Amino acid sequence: MQQNIGTRDRIIRITGGLGLIAAAALGFIGIWGYLGVIPLATALIGVCPAYLPFGVSTCPIAPDKK
Repeated sequence: MQQNIGTRDRIIRITGGLGLIAAAALGFIGIWGYLGVIPLATALIGVCPAYLPFGVSTCPIAPDKK
């Protein structure tokens, strides 16, 4: 699969995912906080399955190669 997550999107996903996991582990929020694994995983692999059906990509556009 072609990557569809850009650098800014990746940073936001990693920060948010780790924040949710940490908050759940420390007891600030319920067990649902472990859902932070999902944005963390998508950031690490660089592909968001939810973007695929809509053709969305936050990666910069690559220049044409001739």
